[in-house]
Amino acid sequence: MILTETEVDGAFVVDIEPIEDERGFFARTWCRREFEVLGLETGVAQCNTSFNKRKGTLRGLHFQAAPLEEVKIVRCTQGAIYDVVLDLRTDSASHLRHAGVMLSAENRRMLYVPRGAAHGFQTLVDGTEVCYQMSEFYSPEHARGVRWDDPAFGISWPPDERTISERDLAYDDYLPV
Repeated sequence: MILTETEVDGAFVVDIEPIEDERGFFARTWCRREFEVLGLETGVAQCNTSFNKRKGTLRGLHFQAAPLEEVKIVRCTQGAIYDVVLDLRTDSASHLRHAGVMLSAENRRMLYVPRGAAHGFQTLVDGTEVCYQMSEFYSPEHARGVRWDDPAFGISWPPDERTISERDLAYDDYLPV
């Protein structure tokens, strides 16, 4: 695997290194040792799947509040997404910076989202499925979000017509805690 740090401290794009032959290829998509060498968290409490019917579906920007902040490893297993990690850690050198990366079933990339960062994505094609490894169990009382189009973040989302949940539309502008 190749782990490349993004503009957000502690957030990494993870690329596989396929070993190919006439049958196809084999590749590792997870290695605790390689993540630990970089000081990344490796515990997994649950895995989730999000299926999205339409292109332009936007989910996010979500996070869990302390003490149940979570690490996410995100992979698109069908279709394609524009995936965003946003640094909300007030003590971070990359506070309020974001990184956006295209994840697709074809490129097999993943995104490692550190604790204290918000995450969201927009689908680029119909019938997109996204899988997550999560370091913490989902806790509704700790679930939080920030507005996807908050001018404080300056995120340039794909220009598609969007489908956004009422919950995600209701988030307020960002206020540091």
